[in-house]
Amino acid sequence: MTDLPSPPAAYLRFTERNPEIAKAWEQLGLAGKDGPLDPATVRMVKLGVAIGAMREGSVHASVRKALAQGIEPEALDQVVAIAAGTIGFPAAVAVFTWIQDVLDGDAGDATG
Repeated sequence: MTDLPSPPAAYLRFTERNPEIAKAWEQLGLAGKDGPLDPATVRMVKLGVAIGAMREGSVHASVRKALAQGIEPEALDQVVAIAAGTIGFPAAVAVFTWIQDVLDGDAGDATG
């Protein structure tokens, strides 16, 4: 797998000030690594969950990580199209713009 992008500065500041939360978060992230899904599929599932939960920062992070893994932007668009029937058209358009933020380099440092 490709090296993942560095976390945003806000994430780093938060985890530096809250090391126990950071440790628990890291452990939680490891929980889903074991299983039959390949890393790209896991990343796309995480993106789908972030979309369904309407978590802009999580969508930004998932997109950054997906791109670092070599996942094509067209696959990201497909996830939005799949989600549209569940989350609705206005929400799908919002998520589309969040993905475009990352693709255009406009996601900002405060998300993640």
